[in-house]
Amino acid sequence: MPSGYQALRSGAAWLDLSARGKIYVTGEDRARLLHAMTTNHIQQLNPGEHCYAFFLNAQGRILADAHILCLPDRFLLDTEPETRASLFQHLDKYIIADDVTLEDVTDRLSTISVEGPQAEALLPPMEHARISSTGQPGFRIFTPAKADLVRQLEAAGAVAASAQEARLVRLENGVPRYGEDIFENTLPQETQLHHALHFQKGCYLGQEIVERIRSRGHVNRLLVSLTIEAQEPPEKGTSLTADGKPVGEITSAAFSPALGKVVALAYVRVPHNKPGTPLAAGASSASVRG
Repeated sequence: MPSGYQALRSGAAWLDLSARGKIYVTGEDRARLLHAMTTNHIQQLNPGEHCYAFFLNAQGRILADAHILCLPDRFLLDTEPETRASLFQHLDKYIIADDVTLEDVTDRLSTISVEGPQAEALLPPMEHARISSTGQPGFRIFTPAKADLVRQLEAAGAVAASAQEARLVRLENGVPRYGEDIFENTLPQETQLHHALHFQKGCYLGQEIVERIRSRGHVNRLLVSLTIEAQEPPEKGTSLTADGKPVGEITSAAFSPALGKVVALAYVRVPHNKPGTPLAAGASSASVRG
């Protein structure tokens, strides 16, 4: 049987993401509130659709990210475990005269993701969302019956993948994670996750800063993917240099068996963040990936 790492790269693997926060948002004003609190266009979502978005503070910094799923009578916010409580509190603070109710259902619903090139062929006939945590083709299922779903997936040929295996494939694909690569001091455009931003949706919390950056045309640093000619991944926070001068900092890294070198994510200052730019991570040579 292949490892979870191999299955994610060439077959299909299932991931237990049940620790991720899950918040139901109900009430007549639910779309209006979320539209005013996120960077993406919530009011145009129809039942069965979803989008990825950031929640910002007034200074335009990222407080949390979430996949926002539109259901017939509610929204489901799917967020990182670390932002489950803080996102709930952030939204609750802005519900004043609105007809909106928040409900944390993290402990009632399991989150199972099926990812890899063969993932779609193994999906059982149940509701799912096309969402990936690793950058491979992925599908996320929210269910109260985790054991039954896992049995179905494994009977169909899906292999269990560990969090470490999923993280490795995620870094190979250059996909950042909030709390590891994106932080409370990060500006949306620094992440290069442009699909989280909608520039014609109107006002929302933090929008003035996002629009100011857009009109200016750039930020001073970008989150980029790197390869490093090494066997051991450098520590988080390792400085990146160009011609001996610091130009960036690594946020996460892992050794890739498939590539035979380390893959990493890092914030790198302009103009050293262009694909192919040679850098140094300690004594090891590094290069910005395209």
